Amino acid sequence: MTTGLLVMAYGTPTSPDEIEPYYTHIRRGRPPSREQLDELTSRYRAIGGVSPLAERTRAQVAALSRALDAEDPGQWRVVLGNKHARPFLETAVAELADRSAPGGRPDRVVGLVLAPHYSRGSVGEYHNRVSAAVVEHGLRYTPVESWHALPEWVDAQATRVREALDTLPAKTKVLFTAHSLPERVLADDPYPGELRTSAAAIAERVGLERWYGWALAWQSAGRTPEPWRGPDVADVIRDLGATGQAEGVLVCPQGFVSDHLEVLYDLDIDARRVAAEAGLAFARTASINDDPAVMAGLARLVRSV
Repeated sequence: MTTGLLVMAYGTPTSPDEIEPYYTHIRRGRPPSREQLDELTSRYRAIGGVSPLAERTRAQVAALSRALDAEDPGQWRVVLGNKHARPFLETAVAELADRSAPGGRPDRVVGLVLAPHYSRGSVGEYHNRVSAAVVEHGLRYTPVESWHALPEWVDAQATRVREALDTLPAKTKVLFTAHSLPERVLADDPYPGELRTSAAAIAERVGLERWYGWALAWQSAGRTPEPWRGPDVADVIRDLGATGQAEGVLVCPQGFVSDHLEVLYDLDIDARRVAAEAGLAFARTASINDDPAVMAGLARLVRSV
């Protein structure tokens, strides 16, 4: 009997024509205004027209499948499900439940979100949707809720920080960033604590001093009237430049594992511009993408649950 692995990602439009339905899905069925759509389209245009997230995610799924098959040949069925783009999470569950598919119907499904840190308002939503779909198909579900302490991931991030620091001035501060969420969502939520823990672990491996050498920042907050968690990375960069004590800033987007819009635009374009205005050298650590060691570590984690 095989075991199913549902690898879950946020999803992205794969052509300009898909941007509007994608944005509408994110907005829970409410179409964006013309101004909102034009702004998002211009951001995609600035990074080449579409995000590489879909391609990067497929590479991650393939790497996970290879790693699992290397240890347990023929024992895993691995499929991809997206939160906001095809193939959707529910479609992926139906694919796993199909008895006629190669490998047959699995006895249970393990769910892995391609985001290291758990929040009820992000990773929790993936698992809730999949849990409901799995019940409809009579399958058992085992979620991997968090993997922010995965040694291979922490080591890979530390390596990327060290490599990037070698290209920057001596007086450079490292900012560990993650996607902001509304404050109401973060009440009694593990997300901020997990981000602090993983940032501290990465910084310790690199040998960074607390506060002087590194800090936490937030990015990509939604444009809604309610308060979102901060400080925003742009504000932190401006404040850092105003101190006159720093020569550079390195951003490590620890909350993300792939190149995509929030990295390629919000950091590589927007945050870089802010750093230049603040008189600071700027760099961003390379994304994890389908790093073989990290994918092997995730496969080990999946096999252990």
